Order: sequence, then C-alpha cells, then structure tokens
Amino acid sequence: MASVAQKLWLLWQTAVSRQTAVSAIPPISPRVLLIIHNPKQHGRKLTQILPWNDPDVLAQAYMQELRAASHGFLNYQIVERLEVDAFPRKEDGFQYDMDTYLFRWRSRTGFHLPDRVDYASLLRQFKIPARVNLDQIDEVWLMAFPYAGYYESVMGGPDAFWCNAPPLGEIGRCNRRFVIMGFNYERGVGEMLESFGHRAESIMAYVYRHKRGEANLWQRFTRHEKTHPGHSECGTVHFAPNSERDYDWGNPRWVRCFCDNWKQFPDLSGPARRVNCQEWGNGDIRAHHLWWLSHLPCVPGQTGGILHNWWAYIADPNLAK
Repeated sequence: MASVAQKLWLLWQTAVSRQTAVSAIPPISPRVLLIIHNPKQHGRKLTQILPWNDPDVLAQAYMQELRAASHGFLNYQIVERLEVDAFPRKEDGFQYDMDTYLFRWRSRTGFHLPDRVDYASLLRQFKIPARVNLDQIDEVWLMAFPYAGYYESVMGGPDAFWCNAPPLGEIGRCNRRFVIMGFNYERGVGEMLESFGHRAESIMAYVYRHKRGEANLWQRFTRHEKTHPGHSECGTVHFAPNSERDYDWGNPRWVRCFCDNWKQFPDLSGPARRVNCQEWGNGDIRAHHLWWLSHLPCVPGQTGGILHNWWAYIADPNLAK
C-alpha cells in the first residue's frame, strides 16, 4: 500500500502534468508579509521548548503545495519575514507570559477568554495598511502557537466581505482588499491547507452570490452524497464526495461522483464514476485537501462574467466585483 508521502507525490505529479492545459494563464506571485510570534525564555524559543514544527519549514511546504494544487499558477513569495519575541495581545488587552502559557498548555486548562487576538494592535504594530497601500505586500501570514487567537483567514480593505471570519471593517481600511491568514505551528501543512480551503469557499461563494440554480457553478462544485445523493461532485473542505459527517475523509463507501468533470472545466458534461476515500488519501488531511484544491478550475476564459480561473479570485479578492 502506498504511503501518505507517495500519495502526495502522485497528487503533485498529477498537478504538474496538467500545467500544459493552463499554460495560457501566466503564473502570479503574491507578496507575503510573514509574522512569526515565537517568544523566548532563557534564550530558547517556544518552538524549541515544546516539540512543535519549524514555522519556516511549514511556510515553504505550504507554498509548494499551493503551487502544485494550482497547476503552477499560484507562486507565493515571502518578501518580508518578522520573528517576534513576544506573545500577541488579546482583544481585551491580556497578554500571556511564558510561564503562564506553558502551564496552561501542559495542563490544558484555563486558557484566556476571550481568545481573539487584537487585530487593530497587530495592524498598527506592523504598519500593515501602509504596506498594502504602498503596494509592498498583497497579504499577511500570522504564525503562532495554539490559542494565539487568530482567525484562519480574515479580510480587510474596501468592501471586504466574509472570509471565514467577519471583515476587519474600519481597522482594516486600505485602498484594496487583502487577506490575513492565521496558522498554528503546533499543527501541520494539512491544517494550513484547510485554512486556505475555507478561504476559497468564502471567496467563491461571494463570486457566485448572484447566480441561481445550475448557473451557480460553485454550489455545483461543492455537492456531495449527503446533500445530493447519486450526484456528488467535489464536496467541500470538510465533506469529501462520500462523507457522512464533518472531517469524514476516510470513509470507504463507494458513491457515484462527477468529480472528474472539473478537470475538463468548463465542459461538465462527462459521465460519473464510483469513488471512495482511496481517491483522496484514505483519511489523510493533507492528501484530501490537495485533491480538493487541485480540482478547482484554473483555465482561460469566462462564463457569465466570471473567470474560469477560480484561483485568480482566491489569490486576489479584489477581482471579486
């Protein structure tokens, strides 16, 4: 039986092999400000005190996976990296110190509520609106520990809309829209891809918000067996085509599925076939999310005023009019 690594490699090869089909679309390279909160105690970083992942390794793997899943279209570049020897402040002004945080983590009790980070403080501290307005960056990646209080993704800028979190509103005023991603370096690349997947769900739901019935291709893409018996397509981030509940990516039952049509987009007239979790990694979070993301259309053209390259909207929400 193939290992998870082998399955991921096969997904990568499949994505690379499809790049010829989308070669008419020039790749893009969004510029990222990476901010890592990694406080120290006695000269040792939190990621050294606790056996957690290297944030830089996670960021590189995440960029590589998105390049593969987008068939070479999305090539993130980190233009500035800041590592902060501090805990970020919560919305009510609370700030952990190292001893308190380590005790809470090891006992798994008493984490501070409300948990949400103070986004207004972060935006001011790192001059994020100014960097966006000066065209220095396109988005921000926050990386920290569990209970840092980040949203998985959140949007700022003019007419910002729901991006798996309420828009930043007045504190995120800029001359264009931008997304702030929030990652947890105690977890892996699979969880990072999940955060990106929810961002994709939010943005594409907004893009297709005025389309009804069969014209709403986003709603069609997300069909799965539980909502459309016998007519599943690619499902959602939480629901694979055959899932019976949230996160049920390892379900072995076979279902009739039209997922292959999305590789031929915009031609969705192909036949169904039977699929199960063998298609997307037998329950592995990273493999499923790569499979799901790799089915998002990334081809030239448009229908009804909407681009056939959905990755363009997900990477740059300013295109979503």
